[in-house]
Amino acid sequence: MVQNDPLARFGEVPLFTLTSTDMTDGASLAADQFGLGSGGRNMSPHLSWSGFPAGTKSFAVTMYDPDAPTGSGFWHWAVFNLPATCTSIPAGAGATGGRLLPKGALTLPNEGRQPAFVGAGPPEGTGTHRYQFIVHAVDVARLDIDPDSTPAVLGFNLHFHTLGRAVLEATGAFGGATARS
Repeated sequence: MVQNDPLARFGEVPLFTLTSTDMTDGASLAADQFGLGSGGRNMSPHLSWSGFPAGTKSFAVTMYDPDAPTGSGFWHWAVFNLPATCTSIPAGAGATGGRLLPKGALTLPNEGRQPAFVGAGPPEGTGTHRYQFIVHAVDVARLDIDPDSTPAVLGFNLHFHTLGRAVLEATGAFGGATARS
């Protein structure tokens, strides 16, 4: 687990544990987690979390690239209203339609305006990017956010409702999955 919390500037909250069978904290993303244009499969990884604060009523999961050459980063995935009984999601849960997500969970449009997970695809010459998978423990059972909103709107709401968070940070560079072969 990442030792520092990339969202601490918004108010420190307790950290809990996030693991994955598909990636390792601090290591390169697996080939599947890269975008189609980078030789990957646009497949969201398996995620599992534990040790979240008492009083957690739901969860949100985000994947963000703070190193994208945009001035505002790049949101790859944003899911919210996962019930408090959900402590893991399988690989592929970020597919369009969210059929592998628990009932009631909503996926917001990513930067490509698709309500799904989009894999990494760093442009040539932009170095190694960090991909921050964050599970947010939320103090309400349901966030009332328009399903066509951006992940930034979710982030704004999470600022006021996060009890704790778990972070797993992987990396990726131009060439993605094809560079790993």
